[in-house]
Amino acid sequence: MLFRLLLIVLLLTGCTGEDVTGPGKVRWDRESCSHCAMAISDRHFAAQVRGGATGQKTRLYKFDDIGCAVVWLDGQSWKDDARTEIWVTDQLSGEWIDARLASYITGKVTPMDYGLGAHRDASPGTLDFAAAKQRIYAAEEHKHQFRAKPL
Repeated sequence: MLFRLLLIVLLLTGCTGEDVTGPGKVRWDRESCSHCAMAISDRHFAAQVRGGATGQKTRLYKFDDIGCAVVWLDGQSWKDDARTEIWVTDQLSGEWIDARLASYITGKVTPMDYGLGAHRDASPGTLDFAAAKQRIYAAEEHKHQFRAKPL
């Protein structure tokens, strides 16, 4: 009897596993950015990355700014794996969209000051993902120039 009960519990636990693709639910103001550890509060600029090493189950990482996601992902060995997904919230609707297909508007006030707002549809003056990444790397370089040097 105990064996059957244990088997049922294990089967039910296995059926309630998290998704293996797509963005997950964010507990706003209760989760922190995987890169900078700031609270994820602004629903207009958040990002998520789902991925993991080859042969391992994918995991979901959450970020307060697309810039944090890009910089963090660049340091992961599995960044170019086909299973790696990057999601960003559409600045206007708050819906999750594929970050690689999104268009980005510059000059926005964002949580970590990368200044990019994502949109589902392209419009004049928007950046594609490759150009947005270059802008993020330039912002990172600029930030590093002004960090205090040890005495």
